[in-house]
Amino acid sequence: MRHLVALLILLAGAVNAGAQTAAPQPGQVLVSGTVPDEASKAAVLARLREVYGADMVVDQITVGQVATPANWNGYVQKLITPDLKSISRGQLKIDGSTVSIKGEVASEETRQKIAGNVTASLNPTYTVNNSLRVSAADQNVLDTTLANRIVEFESGKATLTPAGRAILDEMAAAMIKLKDRKVDIIGHTDSQGNKATNQNLSQARAEAVKTYLTSSGIKAELLSASGQGADRPVASNDSADGRARNRRIEFRMAQ
Repeated sequence: MRHLVALLILLAGAVNAGAQTAAPQPGQVLVSGTVPDEASKAAVLARLREVYGADMVVDQITVGQVATPANWNGYVQKLITPDLKSISRGQLKIDGSTVSIKGEVASEETRQKIAGNVTASLNPTYTVNNSLRVSAADQNVLDTTLANRIVEFESGKATLTPAGRAILDEMAAAMIKLKDRKVDIIGHTDSQGNKATNQNLSQARAEAVKTYLTSSGIKAELLSASGQGADRPVASNDSADGRARNRRIEFRMAQ
């Protein structure tokens, strides 16, 4: 009896290059490989359907003469969790006692959470290969939309100028495309004035941006606002141009 080659679960958007299986359609997962009996197959499919929905699971599992580690079915059940729905363009491969997981997640926090849960669900005889990565695509949407422009305010105030509002209209449209992703709004100032004043102004400007975006249709719970004062300059404060660049609003995908 040969050892289990692999149980391969392709997650939404995955591409299984060079294999005989097709990539799953949007929202679908595709599961292939060889298991020792019909009961094992039924258990895997039932768990996947519980997590993803009955219509979203494409079954290409075969039953054959293979050996599995002790309690293998139980460990597979522990690995198929709703955490997998946070992964796009990825796969979960269970090859005997070696578990490999890869794909894209929205944040470093999610990456660490999934990796930790996978390891915690297995006994020490299992080897875990974690190739999850944080997707830069959503951050790129924000960066490209802002395009190094400065969200302008009236001098010394947290009142947006018409040019500042125009940029935020574009940012709101970009955030709507990101669905329900959370965004941190971070206000910055130049070094002129005292530290407390700069801190308060940067916070007030970040809050003003949040208020404007909320009025433009972005859910308030998806936005956080914070001020960094003059602590994180991106240019020298010795010139007018540098100070203008430092008086900015930063948009970061929430971790």
